Amino acid sequence: MNLRRLTPLELRVLGTLAEKQHTVPDSYPLSLNTLTLGCNQKTAREPVMNASEDEVREALDALRALSLVVEVSGSRVSRYEHNLGRVLALPAASVALLTLLCLRGPQTSAELRSHAERLHRFADISSVDGFLEELAARSPERGGPLAVKLPRAPGAREARWAQLLGGPVDVAALAAASATAAQASGVSIAELSSLKAEIDRQREELAALRSLVHRLAIGLGVDPQAGDAA
Repeated sequence: MNLRRLTPLELRVLGTLAEKQHTVPDSYPLSLNTLTLGCNQKTAREPVMNASEDEVREALDALRALSLVVEVSGSRVSRYEHNLGRVLALPAASVALLTLLCLRGPQTSAELRSHAERLHRFADISSVDGFLEELAARSPERGGPLAVKLPRAPGAREARWAQLLGGPVDVAALAAASATAAQASGVSIAELSSLKAEIDRQREELAALRSLVHRLAIGLGVDPQAGDAA
């Protein structure tokens, strides 16, 4: 299927739905409010956004017109689920990689494998590369490439990959942004990428631990907010 270029917010909405399907299955499909919070969350997002519910609703309507999002009936509150894999005829592994690229921007194969742990478990980095190369080699009859391998930045040990659902990638702009961030922080691009991946991993582990403690407290009949109030 040939798709038009998706806007940054449409990519964020689509990616958030695909992510939450795996990370919060009990809440999926998502309500508009939950989806908006997911789009605007501070962790695992690049860049961070501050979209309103009205803006997210407009993006949902546009994605529904492309059949990429489906509104689920049978509830007092409208809920939404993604349809990415079916529309683009993609396996779950490819959907997971596109999801991460839509939410976090360009990443190396190693970063993608680490970040994909809760979406799809890849055996090794070569498996990630294999699915990325399939996305990059999609024929025009199937809608054309959905991912591209970027030139390796100066000082970087690995090349990064980017999604093409939002249109062609401005390689020069990405390189300039990475160089500026590295210069400002006083570390190399490779070190900056490694530090960012480690921070993201620790944030996700902390969120998972908080969720576990919350569930355990409820199971034991303890008010999970009692400690905070004290």
